[in-house]
Amino acid sequence: ENMEKYELGIAVQKVYDFLWDELCDWYIEMAKVRLWNYDKDPVAGNYALWTLRTALVNGLKLLHPYMPFITEEIFCNLMDEESIMISSWPTYKEQWHNEEANRGVEAFKEIVKGIRNIRKDMNVPTSKKTNVFVVANSKEEAMLLNNCKESFINLAMAKEIIVQDSKEGIGENMVSVVVSTGVVYLPVDDLVDREKEIERLTKEAQRLEGEIKRCEGMLSNPNFVNKAPEKKVAEEKEKLQKYMEMKEKVKLQLEKFQD
Repeated sequence: ENMEKYELGIAVQKVYDFLWDELCDWYIEMAKVRLWNYDKDPVAGNYALWTLRTALVNGLKLLHPYMPFITEEIFCNLMDEESIMISSWPTYKEQWHNEEANRGVEAFKEIVKGIRNIRKDMNVPTSKKTNVFVVANSKEEAMLLNNCKESFINLAMAKEIIVQDSKEGIGENMVSVVVSTGVVYLPVDDLVDREKEIERLTKEAQRLEGEIKRCEGMLSNPNFVNKAPEKKVAEEKEKLQKYMEMKEKVKLQLEKFQD
């Protein structure tokens, strides 16, 4: 659609974001777990290989108008076809869309980013792996996270990822990070600097307070509520609810470290 409208810069940015951020940054790393365990589960390994190959080939086709020579070279080495120029243009397939998988992956991406940030703040070496406990907001979200947790073990720098819908069995000597689907706990024991953790949680509480004020400001503005599309207004209400829930969780964590 962008190319037909001659929005060439927008189109190539979308291709770049997909190939670099989605495929390289995330999916290749996720797929490694199944490829390393290929002997134990060849079916899962073949699924990963098929997806990698399909994403790369279609990505080359989308990129070809912008980078004709290198895409032609790679394509002809991968495929038993005469030229990328006469291959079929990628088309959307409804059966490739999996909303549940998308939600699970996006939730875990947020978890991984939170783990990376907290480990960086505490200067935890990348070689140090710990068990990761995720307390989901509900049984449904716990099931969603459990279905794709194995793909994120390496990205989360975890020995094991344990997902549950309550804090039962999780000790007190933990450092935590609040995400939209729940709370992540890391038993880093001696690596935790209590003062730094209090500082981090205080900053997070301030950030969430700012987001809450922004949402409340928009929702209290008659011009926005009356003129904006209903979907946009509903999205802001949903964001406000999410930020308020996250702030309450951060507050509880902060109180624990200040005791």
